Amino acid sequence: MECISVFDMLKIGIGPSSSHTLGPWRAAEQFIKELKDSNNLKEVQKVTINLYGSLSLTGKGHATDYAIILGLLGANPETIPVNDIKKKVENVKSTNKLNLNGENLIDFYFEKDIKFKKSFLPFHANGITFIAHIKSDKITSTFYSIGGGFVVKKERKNAKKNFEIKCSFPYPIEKGTELLEFCKTLNKSISEVVLENEKSIRTESEIDHELKRIWNVMLECMYTGCHTEGTLPGGLNVRRRAYDMHQKLKGIKPYANPVEWIYSIRDTEVKFRQIIKWVSCFALAVNEVNASLGRVVTAPTNGSAGVIPAVLMYYLVIENHDGNFDDIKKFLLVAGEIGSIFKKGATISAAMGGCQAEIGVSSAMAAAALCELLGGTPEQVLIAAEIAMEHHLGLTCDPIAGLVQVPCIERNAMGAIKAINAAELALDTLPENTKVPLDKVVNTMWETAKDMNTKYKETSEGGLAVGVNLTDC
Repeated sequence: MECISVFDMLKIGIGPSSSHTLGPWRAAEQFIKELKDSNNLKEVQKVTINLYGSLSLTGKGHATDYAIILGLLGANPETIPVNDIKKKVENVKSTNKLNLNGENLIDFYFEKDIKFKKSFLPFHANGITFIAHIKSDKITSTFYSIGGGFVVKKERKNAKKNFEIKCSFPYPIEKGTELLEFCKTLNKSISEVVLENEKSIRTESEIDHELKRIWNVMLECMYTGCHTEGTLPGGLNVRRRAYDMHQKLKGIKPYANPVEWIYSIRDTEVKFRQIIKWVSCFALAVNEVNASLGRVVTAPTNGSAGVIPAVLMYYLVIENHDGNFDDIKKFLLVAGEIGSIFKKGATISAAMGGCQAEIGVSSAMAAAALCELLGGTPEQVLIAAEIAMEHHLGLTCDPIAGLVQVPCIERNAMGAIKAINAAELALDTLPENTKVPLDKVVNTMWETAKDMNTKYKETSEGGLAVGVNLTDC
């Protein structure tokens, strides 16, 4: 059985896209590793890269070319200073030189050596091939970015499955029914079952450390987005809205950092309209940071990175003023497990399933996590996930100009609000009265993905991407 950790579903990376930015970045890192392992890295004289399918069609808008360069340079998306990203790429462009992993300086012509090919490779819509020229020989390696920053290589024996991570959890889970059975047998909540699995590969102190790191990036991302004004890069001239919303919502209590900011928000007015605006503001903030090549947490993708932080922040500043790290920990553990169920049974790649695979999955993850924090039973937690996804089925991915901006940023706000609504509906639902179990909606989502026209799968060849002219923007 495929074994997916919470830390595989929630990854720190650079925007704007997990499958088109972080995935190619990781693929470039793996290619460098292959060259090092075969003792060929320092022998390379030239490198060319071919981008296929969805990576080619929306690669420019998603900074796929930038990500590849950074990966080949040896930069780490989790730690690279955000302000260094453009500097490093511009240096390669201006000098026509690329220092492979800082160990081998070669000639590299940015516009010529990265080739955008609109054809699709048969294994997956996001294909990328690296070709290293060594004297009279070539080393070719093809990777597939399958969503959420996951990268695989095609293997004949696993052509139908994406076995990215192999391990042995004490409580292996592929479907919702299996998760519920473990909860019942062990008399544990979903977060407790997930924690037991995580403890089989990490110590609890390591788990806590990583979860705190993830939450800190989420919080910093919301804080940055709410305190940054101006226009997003890319040519659509999209004005940042989180800043303006925050200026109208914030109270009078002073603050100097993200933690103090939480306490400040708790003192503001919390009528229904303000709650909707706060949640939307948090979600918009994250995805505006994402759209500007900022650091976010892939949850489960970059394009849907705002939903989970927004719903968790809602719980901390609106629902429970005594909320602490224990609540954050439970939330992230549940969210990660629900995301893994969707990845195993369907997809989290918009290039394969449209936006239902991104916003739909993130909304389901957030709904389930919130439901547990609000006292929901394991059955109700899965009901919350099902409700959230059910009302995202068929959602297309149609980014205007191939940018993760319109309609992507707003969709995070909508997905967050739906997640909260789904959690509340689930809390008032008796499991025996449920008509659609989670596993059925996961399967339906995958069938819908397979039936969806390719032009609605992150190609910018359908929907709003062609219905709205750039002159309108």
